[in-house]
Amino acid sequence: MDANLAKTKVTALAGDGIGPEVMQATMRVLEAGGAPIEWEMAEAGAEVFKKGSVTGVPRETLDSITRNGLALKSPLETPVGFGGKSANVTLRKYFELYANIRPVRELPGVITPFTGRGIDMVIIRENVEDVYAGIEHMQTTSVAQCLKLMTAPGCERIIRAAFSVAKAEERKKVTCATKANIMKLTEGMMKRMFEKVGPEFPEFKQDHIIIDNCAHQLVIAPEQFDVIVTSNMNGDIISDLAAGLVGGLGIAPSSNLGDHAAMFEAVHGSAPQIAGKGLANPTALLSAAIMLLRHISAFDVAETIEQALFITLAEGKNLTGDLSPRGHGVGTAAFTDQLIANLGRTSNLPSRNYKQIELTAWPELTAHSEPNTRELVGIDVFLETDLRSEELGKALEMIAEDTPFRLNGVSNRGVQVYPPTGGQTFLVDHFACRFMLKHPIPLDHSSANGQPEISYLVQRIGTKFSWMHIEKLQSFDGKDAFERPQGEG
Repeated sequence: MDANLAKTKVTALAGDGIGPEVMQATMRVLEAGGAPIEWEMAEAGAEVFKKGSVTGVPRETLDSITRNGLALKSPLETPVGFGGKSANVTLRKYFELYANIRPVRELPGVITPFTGRGIDMVIIRENVEDVYAGIEHMQTTSVAQCLKLMTAPGCERIIRAAFSVAKAEERKKVTCATKANIMKLTEGMMKRMFEKVGPEFPEFKQDHIIIDNCAHQLVIAPEQFDVIVTSNMNGDIISDLAAGLVGGLGIAPSSNLGDHAAMFEAVHGSAPQIAGKGLANPTALLSAAIMLLRHISAFDVAETIEQALFITLAEGKNLTGDLSPRGHGVGTAAFTDQLIANLGRTSNLPSRNYKQIELTAWPELTAHSEPNTRELVGIDVFLETDLRSEELGKALEMIAEDTPFRLNGVSNRGVQVYPPTGGQTFLVDHFACRFMLKHPIPLDHSSANGQPEISYLVQRIGTKFSWMHIEKLQSFDGKDAFERPQGEG
């Protein structure tokens, strides 16, 4: 046990389904191992939804985590048919827990098709931006839109977090995985920021990989990866894939780190089919608690408990059913008893050397950067119609005739359909109509310049068509700040 460690107060969310059982087991092991933690119990999840909460997280729980800055969380349900947003997402968003840390390591005694490959990596997932912001709209009755928002500060802080984890765990390589070959502005921002920040950390090997190739390589040669940093949805997918290489979500922990709070959790679900039967495997939540111990610098206690877990898995005595090679395992209590009995023993698999993860603190202000020059060069108007593309294009050309704009083209689901390119595009009732200014208008971020011209054109369009939204087309420092549809010249 670490000497002279004062107890740290941690909010504990017992969760739903098997959550209370794995939480109790984890607390037993931590107490037996001398963990310097004082628990403060709080509620979240299904029972809170049933009381009428739309978030699944009551004010008392938010206040507890705010006071303590630390939480250990069992699985939470988002009930179907009632309730609102996921309680898990609520917690990540409320506390701006932007860095999701998912370690992936072969465990002794857990046999998979990849056993013996030396898998030992950590996946760093941006946790609050991307399409998971949940900004969605029905554009027509048959066309849905989801906005993918990625920001330069969001990309920078997750990339810096990845290098901080690499330093804390004495790793050697950081790989940035994106879809920058297709989404050049959003995913491309992550790649460009990696290339900008990377030279500050010359002690690490660095490379970039396209995310689909990353998924492929994780199956072909997972041992090549050390640290992977990626965006929110990419990270959600590949971290679950990687967990499958070493035994599945039932043994997968994660941490969610921010500037003001940190939450540690099991990745798996609430498994209601076995809830209350005493069969649950607490390995994932216990592993998350080990991450929590390292977060509060209780490194010796963390290693003692981790080694007891490794010994228990390696020897194969009194394992839960999901871990037993023959599927005839013991219950949660017996597995926990075996873990406690093994405290103080050392396995053949050493624990990594860990140091404190030092995140870059971000100022509490509205992030803004102003280019040297900014121009309005056009607008995209998204409208609904059942006209064919040629008829629509000619109508819009006539509308724009006596305005400062000219119609540049019309696209449907990202493909130019007017002027025609000869392609065979299936049309839906949602068209993006690009109008370019005949003379670009200089702007600054607070300028009303261009608004009268835009209003005049949109008003004219609105007399004949139903439009949904408008996107300004700007150039920053002489460079287009928008992408072109497939086929646009």
